[in-house]
Amino acid sequence: MFMKHSTLAKITDSKIVAVIRGQNPEEAVQVAKGAIEGGIQTIELTYTTPQVDEVIRKLRKEDALIGAGSVLDPETALNAILLGAQFIVSPHFNKEIATLCNRHGIPYMPGCMTIREMVEAMEAGCDVLKLFPANEFDPSFIRSVNGPLPHARLMPTGGINLDNMTDWLEAGAVALGIGSDLNKAYKQGGYEAVVTLSQQYVHKC
Repeated sequence: MFMKHSTLAKITDSKIVAVIRGQNPEEAVQVAKGAIEGGIQTIELTYTTPQVDEVIRKLRKEDALIGAGSVLDPETALNAILLGAQFIVSPHFNKEIATLCNRHGIPYMPGCMTIREMVEAMEAGCDVLKLFPANEFDPSFIRSVNGPLPHARLMPTGGINLDNMTDWLEAGAVALGIGSDLNKAYKQGGYEAVVTLSQQYVHKC
């Protein structure tokens, strides 16, 4: 399980996970590479991106952690792991995905909104839980969760931006998932805009 915990340590040390949803493979590759050049060390490539298999293959040689997101079932999780994904993220908790990832020594970060979901995920071996969608909560929610669940480690995703990221980190978030900002930057200013925005996120960590 050393590989699993080593990967989790890198994610929580770097604090930022870039969630990449490309309209096509080329856009996903460009946004991801721009984020990496800007200093973001963890990239989540979502299975809502067309031909995401191709994107994972192209990026797994980059100097960054490459994971798969929007994974809804164990079959997709296995496909991602065989392609080289170093972590798996879901918008929900799926016990079968947790079992599969534990078997392969791969971190699984499921989306959770309630205490019950969080407890079930932690009991299944999930070390970091994705609080999703985070824009439905206030940062103080993390402290509320850590009252009854002091060992719960939460990664808010959805609605995180430069203006509120510090509030979430100060509230106890172990990492943050960002995404829409990077896609907007790419559409407005291309690759260089993604690099610049990524640098701003990294600087605020």
